[in-house]
Amino acid sequence: MPINRSFLGRNRGVDNHGGRLPPGQSLTESFPVLTSGPAPRPLSEAEWALTLKVGPRLVAQWTLADFRALPQSEQVVDIHCVTTWSKFDTRWRGVTVDDLLAAAGVQAPTPWVLAHSQDGYSTNLPLADLTQGRAMVATHFDDKPLTHEHGGPARLLVPHLYFWKSAKWLSNLEFTTEEEAGFWELRGYHMRGDPFREERYG
Repeated sequence: MPINRSFLGRNRGVDNHGGRLPPGQSLTESFPVLTSGPAPRPLSEAEWALTLKVGPRLVAQWTLADFRALPQSEQVVDIHCVTTWSKFDTRWRGVTVDDLLAAAGVQAPTPWVLAHSQDGYSTNLPLADLTQGRAMVATHFDDKPLTHEHGGPARLLVPHLYFWKSAKWLSNLEFTTEEEAGFWELRGYHMRGDPFREERYG
């Protein structure tokens, strides 16, 4: 896979904002919109559902009304895209993965998760990167409902990893017994994606 030259050595030696800005990243005040392909059609509130599976077995499902009734949490976090932009102090609201698993009565059946999106996108994550308050299914950004272009009505938010791991238009979290590569991982991206280790490519 060709390597974008902007990924190599950019911004090294400049202010990293007290350790908050990963190597190779540049701060932005905007919120760029990036997708792996055309955005799917927006779903109505009646159509949307989030499912939780262990392999092919369905263990829980929430409508949007059900989801809104779950415990709500807020996070203010920095986010980092593999295309080299970072945005500080972003405000999100939704349901932590811990609370989602508790609502489903599920306790870590496997160590791996595949996050699936409405448009067929997927990304793999260790369960350890989703629990202990590290990730949420977000429905609000800056105190407003998440817009469709940014993955609304609900997207995964895993802020300590590159943002391709925060799958837009989330539809399904699937527990897997082995680590299975998702869309970008199959195309040469790193299996984990820690921005402070510059885990851009595998």
